[in-house]
Amino acid sequence: MKAKMFRALLPIAIVFTLISCSSDSSEDTVAPIVENFSYNETELDLMNKINEHRISVGLNPLEQINHISYKSAEHNDFMIENDVVGHQYFDQRATNIKQVLGAVQVSENVAYNYQSNEGVLHAWLMSDGHRDNIEGDFTHFGISVKTNPTTGRKYYTNIFMKR
Repeated sequence: MKAKMFRALLPIAIVFTLISCSSDSSEDTVAPIVENFSYNETELDLMNKINEHRISVGLNPLEQINHISYKSAEHNDFMIENDVVGHQYFDQRATNIKQVLGAVQVSENVAYNYQSNEGVLHAWLMSDGHRDNIEGDFTHFGISVKTNPTTGRKYYTNIFMKR
């Protein structure tokens, strides 16, 4: 008797749980898109070099998106402020880009202390993982290059996405 009642009530309990935990899409909040970003000459040049490389190997050039460059700049600020180099909080950046821009795939390259765009691009292309990102199946990208005002060293963050 108890088993029959349990089997009868279980589907109702599951449906109730699913309905009570779902959110109304009109209540969901998505972070605003950053539409304005001021690129410096170094950033524009590096974006051009990355696209020139992609074209040279038969790939589509990537379209720049200011929001992605803004997220890249935030990460450079974090690395400078915390004296670290890495992909800290990448999941949060990727989630933001997916939610705000509708990306289905997001990847990232970072670098530190290169004095020229040629140097950082060469280093990325010599690294399998970084080259895979540069030559990956992406449609858009953003970039930030910032100099630590105390040390004079450059920090690079390049984020790729596919819609």
